Amino acid sequence: MDKNYNYEPRHITADDIKNGCITLTGGDGEEAKLCMIQEEFREGIDTVKDMGPSVTFYGSARLKPEHPEYIKVYNLAKRIASELKYIVISGGGGGIMEAANKGAKEGGVESIGLTIRLPHEQATNPYVTKEVPFHFFFARQVSMSYTTEACIFCAGGTGTMYEFFEMLTHLQTGKIGTLPVILYGSDFWNPVKKLLQEVFVEKYQTISASDLERFIITDDQEQILEIIRNSKTRNGDDELN
Repeated sequence: MDKNYNYEPRHITADDIKNGCITLTGGDGEEAKLCMIQEEFREGIDTVKDMGPSVTFYGSARLKPEHPEYIKVYNLAKRIASELKYIVISGGGGGIMEAANKGAKEGGVESIGLTIRLPHEQATNPYVTKEVPFHFFFARQVSMSYTTEACIFCAGGTGTMYEFFEMLTHLQTGKIGTLPVILYGSDFWNPVKKLLQEVFVEKYQTISASDLERFIITDDQEQILEIIRNSKTRNGDDELN
């Protein structure tokens, strides 16, 4: 592990932003909320826009270190870090996010955590080397995909599904430029694709068959590394067109 990557305490918190906006706008109303949204976008985008090639991991906070999916993600993230030297971004929490940050840190690259305050589950994992805190999911989501070269979706719950379907919607509507969307873990993701095929495409025709070509399901780490290796460099110019 590269010893240069020690944990960097966040220099601003969600409360700092909120309190600053309340002071700036003179109250805890709509203007303060708009101020908070703007500042969260600014903090997130300023963090990711100049940091170099990266890969973003999404997945459940609930999976323990002994879970097979945690181990798989840790091994993949470590290979991405050590072999490709790509920075790893995650939501900075436990479970899959922890596995990705741990693999990144032990692979010798910067390990970014874009964290969010939640009633349960969200605590920053100890492998994050740089943390950016959020209050609003949508500001966090834009920051997580703003410049990343590939998105890897792993086993997760409703939050992961929200992130996955938002990504598909952005790709479908051209609000984001083309980038690799990798669904890592066929046991978890094949039933999701089957649902999309049988219900969304065939029964109700609410999406097109071509929408299922916007992602790839795989367990093959070599294939994933090759996809990332061949992905185009992004700088945010194609985000939210």
